[in-house]
Amino acid sequence: MAAAALALYLTWVALAFGWQTIRQQRRTGDTGLRLAARPGTAQWWAKLGFIAAMTLGLAAPIAALTGLDNIAPLDHAWLRAAGIVVAAAGIALTAAAQRSMGAAWRIGVDPDERTPFVTAGAFGLVRNPIFTAMLITATGLTMIIPNIVSIIGLAITVVALELQVRLVEEPYLRELHGDRYSEYTATVGRFVPHIGRAPR
Repeated sequence: MAAAALALYLTWVALAFGWQTIRQQRRTGDTGLRLAARPGTAQWWAKLGFIAAMTLGLAAPIAALTGLDNIAPLDHAWLRAAGIVVAAAGIALTAAAQRSMGAAWRIGVDPDERTPFVTAGAFGLVRNPIFTAMLITATGLTMIIPNIVSIIGLAITVVALELQVRLVEEPYLRELHGDRYSEYTATVGRFVPHIGRAPR
C-alpha cells in the first residue's frame, strides 16, 4: 500500500503543479506562480506550511516503505482501500477545479495584481474548490498510510489552507472585487457547499 500511496502522491504533484504550470505557461505566457512572500506575513507562514505539508506527504509513504508502522487503531484494510478511492477522487477533482479557474489560475497571491473574478464551474459550488480537492487528496493518502508522518502532514495541510484562505486570499478578493465578492461569500460555502458562508 505504501507504494500505491507514493505513486498517487507523485501523480498528484505532477498533474496539479507540474503539468498545470506548463499548461498555464503555454496558454498565457505566464506560469501563474506567485510564490514571493514577505517574511512574517500570513502568506509567508502559509507558504512554509504548504512546503512542510508537501514534504511530509512525500515522506510518509517513503517512511512506510522503510519500516515505519502505521498507527494501530487506524490500520485497517478497508480504510486503506477506501483511501485509494478518496485520493484518486481528490486528484481528479484537483484537475477539474484547476480547469474551472482557466487562465486565472494562480499559486499564491500578488496583492498588486488584478485577477478575474471566477464563479463558474467548481467555483459555483465552493469558493476554494482547488483547496478542497487538495484536502481530499491529502486525506485519502493519510487513510492509505496512517502513520505519524502522514497525520502530522494532514494537520499542517489544514492549518496552511486556513491561513491562506482566511488571511490572504479572502481579504485580497474582498478588496479587489468589493460587493460582488461579498455577495458571493454569502451564497457559496468556503470549502464545502453551503458551509462557511459569510453573513450578508
